[in-house]
Amino acid sequence: MQANYFNIGVLVFICASVFSHQPITNRKPYAAGRFYTNKPEELKAHLEQLFSKSGSPKQGNTPLAILVPHAGYVYSGEVAASAFNQVDPNRKFERIFIIGSSHTTSFRGASVYCDGHFETPLGTVKVDLELAKKLVRENEFLSDNPDAHQFEHSLEVQLPFLQHHMHTDFKIVPVIIGSSTIETSQKLAKIFQPYLNEKNLFIISSDFSHYPDYKDACAADLATAEAIKTNKASNLTTVLEANKKRNIPGLATSLCGWSSVLTLLYMTEQMEEISVDLIQYKNSGDSPYGDKQRVVGYWAATFTKSKSGDQRNEFSLKSDEKKFLLKLARETLSEYLRKGKVPEVNTSGLSATLKTPCGAFVTLNKNNHLRGCIGHFEPNLPLWKIVQQMAVAAATLDSRFNKLELSELGDIEIEISVLTPLKRIKSVEEFILGKDGIYIKKGSLSGTFLPQVATQTGWSKEDFLGHCARDKAGLGWDGWKAADLFTYQALVFGEGEE
Repeated sequence: MQANYFNIGVLVFICASVFSHQPITNRKPYAAGRFYTNKPEELKAHLEQLFSKSGSPKQGNTPLAILVPHAGYVYSGEVAASAFNQVDPNRKFERIFIIGSSHTTSFRGASVYCDGHFETPLGTVKVDLELAKKLVRENEFLSDNPDAHQFEHSLEVQLPFLQHHMHTDFKIVPVIIGSSTIETSQKLAKIFQPYLNEKNLFIISSDFSHYPDYKDACAADLATAEAIKTNKASNLTTVLEANKKRNIPGLATSLCGWSSVLTLLYMTEQMEEISVDLIQYKNSGDSPYGDKQRVVGYWAATFTKSKSGDQRNEFSLKSDEKKFLLKLARETLSEYLRKGKVPEVNTSGLSATLKTPCGAFVTLNKNNHLRGCIGHFEPNLPLWKIVQQMAVAAATLDSRFNKLELSELGDIEIEISVLTPLKRIKSVEEFILGKDGIYIKKGSLSGTFLPQVATQTGWSKEDFLGHCARDKAGLGWDGWKAADLFTYQALVFGEGEE
């Protein structure tokens, strides 16, 4: 009898082992050789090149989520690298969620890959199989549908960037959304909301406009990005519908992964102190392999939770970098006023700081009197490029003055103000006169004063706000009291300084 019991016990153990250890079926690379090279050494070299061109990471918290394109690396790789470069490579995440919208099939809800790990030419990326199976087991809206992943590129193309950038081990949770509806995004947001915290990273994979010409793509993509920056799901759906109604020639979609982006927004809009920063924009027309008649747009963006207190990014420029920007502004003005074109810049030797996306104003003074001043808030272009653009704009587009003549250029002194990101304030008590600039916005009306305006005029805080509301935003003297208020700081330098 004892022998029989022993045999039965062995049989039960063997059967349990067979059913509890399912075979691993790794997902083989599909996009390798199509969207990026399948040769490991070439891939490493290409990634190194893309990261060397990307903007420097902003100081502060590592993002909770990043928005990344998923096209061929020769088209969108630099923008993708700029997004990944915002993530601390030494950060140890419990897991990294990668969410994309299916390009190949349609099905209910979303599929989480549970059968094995992902392979790329750089090696194997581990899937958090325990959590993946748990999610599917506990949520009817999620499925284990490996076919949905087999020929899908939007998740795979992110993996070599992670393998190259991260210095710590990581596991992923790969999610493909199969039904593009608002209801789907709402349900998925509820499922993943508990995991959106500092322990994890979310990567949202999406390109922007598909197939309009270059100019229309830039306009449509900026509108879509600004809607995302508001961190409101309803604003995104409104803009996507508005883009559709504009009947832009060639536009097939404004955001191919809109259901993935919408899922993130339904999560982040419920959280306090979320800052959405636009890091970099390009489209396929900017690549030597693309044309400007039929393009696809790419944005990199971050979703970051601010710490309590003042978390505005510190930003500094070295003396030689300031001199370069002032010289660039003057040479740009000279070239534009003489020939009507902006000079090209060899960026290969520029510092990472000069390539960092920043907002900036360029001010032109003549005989100590203002002669033109225009700026751009959004950090969506490299600093050197925004200085070029704003120099031309200050000379030709400031409606308060006639266009600058070439004969005046010798009497012009140039001042540059490099801006920190906008910070929304709930009370004017948060505004520090002389240190902060103010941006007042209500509906379509807006206006701003740079921080130095306070010291130049000697105004009180109420004077500063009143003049900005009335004279710049057109809202009346007390209009600021019912408007949205934002502060920023400026690193100001000009010609003639030591």
